Amino acid sequence: MTGHAASGHGVIQLREIGFRYDQHEVLRHVDLTLEEGELVLVSGRTGVGKSTLLGVVTGLVPRFTGGVLTGDVLLDGVSIVEQPPRERAHLVGYVGQDPLAGFVADTVEEELAYGMEQLGVAPGTMRRRVEETLDLLGIAELRARDLRTLSGGQQQRVAIGSVLTMHPRVLVLDEPTSALDPTAAEDVLATITRLVHDLGLTVLLAEHRLERVVPFADRICLVTGDGSIRVDEPQRMLADSPVVPPLVELGRLVGWDPLPLTVRDARRLARALPPLTPPAAPPVPATRPEPLLVARGVTVVHDTTVAVREVDLTLTPGRVTVLMGRNGSGKSSLIWALQGTGRRRSGTLDVIGDDPAALAPAERRTHVGLVPQTAADLLYLETVADECAASDAGADAEAGTCRGLLDRLAPGIDEAVHPRDLSEGQRLALALSIVLTARPPVVLLDEPTRGLDYAGKAELARIVADLAADGRAVLLATHDVEFAAHVADEVVVMAEGEVVSSGPPQRVLAESPSFAPQVTKVLGAPWLVVEEVAAALATEVAT
Repeated sequence: MTGHAASGHGVIQLREIGFRYDQHEVLRHVDLTLEEGELVLVSGRTGVGKSTLLGVVTGLVPRFTGGVLTGDVLLDGVSIVEQPPRERAHLVGYVGQDPLAGFVADTVEEELAYGMEQLGVAPGTMRRRVEETLDLLGIAELRARDLRTLSGGQQQRVAIGSVLTMHPRVLVLDEPTSALDPTAAEDVLATITRLVHDLGLTVLLAEHRLERVVPFADRICLVTGDGSIRVDEPQRMLADSPVVPPLVELGRLVGWDPLPLTVRDARRLARALPPLTPPAAPPVPATRPEPLLVARGVTVVHDTTVAVREVDLTLTPGRVTVLMGRNGSGKSSLIWALQGTGRRRSGTLDVIGDDPAALAPAERRTHVGLVPQTAADLLYLETVADECAASDAGADAEAGTCRGLLDRLAPGIDEAVHPRDLSEGQRLALALSIVLTARPPVVLLDEPTRGLDYAGKAELARIVADLAADGRAVLLATHDVEFAAHVADEVVVMAEGEVVSSGPPQRVLAESPSFAPQVTKVLGAPWLVVEEVAAALATEVAT
């Protein structure tokens, strides 16, 4: 796999790109040049058109989305805007948000070879490229593995490898770390960076969790609310961007200039901060209320694999418990078992006097509400308005209840739009609104921040806090350590199907470098979030 000679006009050029879907203008007057060996991070609020911008480059938009595209796309100075995605695949590689959904073969080796087979690459060349890619991505030991048995991080690397074997000039990635635990995400991003630096690959990458990607980005492309873009180097762009990671938020708060983009830079700058009074530990309630959910000895087995092993868990009203752990640690299996649909090998479960597994689905929803990882699984009607109306009717809720929740999470969604045409974050917001409309006392959320921007996550955090304040018990599985730091009353960490750590977030999140939020990495425990630093600074000024 070799680099290519740099061209004076950039590898990819978007010229006066506009895209309109029905009457809605998604992109307008977009000019963007991607240079060889450059990683450009695409950021912006949920639903502003980041995935659409990526789709223009890959050719998926408008061919598979409908809508009207204007302007031109050039590769090495030659227009490819009329070239279908299939004919661009060897030039522009694309990896979507769900790698497993894009796989066409059974094993890793077969998947890496598939694209080359379609291009008619000679068998000897195919074999060499497969070996190169296995070594490059550090997945040689996985060559014969069934793709469905891989962890999320392994699947993501295989998905990237399956396009790299075709030697594309440009790699387009849509939320490549959204389903990954922090360690797997860092591994994938390190791999992508090595491709950029060592092979001269051009990478266009959309990501909501900027804290993961900003240190690796050469430039940031911000898609604004009016469909235009702003492009600049990270430090200049983040000085006034509406979406920034906690590290930059901290830098803005204390006036650091230039803004730190890495934890190491921030730690050096933090030495000059005045002594701050750390946040007080939350008070321990004198008495614990009666639990809403009690699980004892829960064991879940898939075929011959023990996914959950004798887990005990108690959820009480008014508290938010965050479930964390590596991909494959058993979090989702436990959540489905608690909801009652997932089969338990053994153990007992009591939710306000009933075992959800013994209830009919309609009654189960009034005991335990679950938003799964794939939010679209809950959406089956023709329009957003239909989904909201059905949810209100099914829950005997006042008309407009579901829509009110949706407007808090993702405002401005057209009620006439088909739910499958929403962005990932918007679909999640709709599914969450549907589940909450039934007002279950126990709410289970499996990776609820996938596809949500910082503002969406802040609103979700407020809704989660409101649920707790309303006397519900919330269990939330997430890889998003920054979100966990904002919402958790208690953190439970799983590994190999067992609980290995549990307790207050100030202790549990700080115990593991993988799960520590950025503020903790800079200032140490018990600091978790920027808001705590702001409160401490305000107290210093007041005194």
